[in-house]
Amino acid sequence: MDFLDYAFMQRALLAAVLVGITAPAVGIYLVQRRQALMGDGIGHVAMTGVGLGFLLTWSPVWMATLVSVLGAVLMELIRWYGKTRGDIALAMLFYGGMAGGVMFINLAPTGSNANLTSYLFGSLSTVSQSDVTAICLLAAFVVLVTLGLRRQLFAVSQDEEFARVTGLPVRVLNLLTAVTAAVTVTVAMRVVGLLLVSALMVVPVAAAQQIARSFAATFVIAVAIGVSVTIGGTVTSYYQDVPPGATIVLLTIGAFIALTALAAPLARRARARAAADGAADPGDCTIPGSRRATDEVGV
Repeated sequence: MDFLDYAFMQRALLAAVLVGITAPAVGIYLVQRRQALMGDGIGHVAMTGVGLGFLLTWSPVWMATLVSVLGAVLMELIRWYGKTRGDIALAMLFYGGMAGGVMFINLAPTGSNANLTSYLFGSLSTVSQSDVTAICLLAAFVVLVTLGLRRQLFAVSQDEEFARVTGLPVRVLNLLTAVTAAVTVTVAMRVVGLLLVSALMVVPVAAAQQIARSFAATFVIAVAIGVSVTIGGTVTSYYQDVPPGATIVLLTIGAFIALTALAAPLARRARARAAADGAADPGDCTIPGSRRATDEVGV
């Protein structure tokens, strides 16, 4: 536990825990909406915000938050009104975000590609106290939305038409989901990196779905996986001097593989138990020659 003696590791671990909570908390709604790659697209747009932050000598985290929120809103508007050309517009938005980030950070007097790399793939030693403050505030917003509006967000994620019929403000909730996803991307970029954050939003949820049978259980297990792998990846990167983002994502994929392997025998055991319970239930059995058996064959 000697790593806790260092201030930068304390900041990194706090950021990792918050990322482990917020990423799956938002990702579960994106997976339900079949928008698993939305985080990846927002990460591309957030690169422009990072570059602008260096160019304007403002906090890259807050500037990335602003730009990614605007990008997420634009993505939702394209989804509503883009129709057949929407995919092309989204592609230009994503690639333009990447190009803008590279351009702005190279135009900045104190920026360089090395600075951009730490945001693309995560970096423990560069998490500053101001970054931690921003991450805490943004994470609080994400947790408030994902837990406080979980019923409404789940309803919209499952069936937009049904949610609209019941009177829910579907477009407002869709926009809120997109904005929350954008905020989550900027929360996670200092630990996991913009190019890998989508994996942490999706894979823990997919892993939890292997063994969970309800939305609440999936939510809790996904967050538990997220916290475990972010802490494990952060500590591993300290001792082994490996990239934290890549380590966290590989641990997450490992958790998915392990739970998938565990789910198969559990499912077989559950089916066998259900079959045994059905065979032992006298209400499901008929006695040859009885009135019930005669009625079932139409006599």
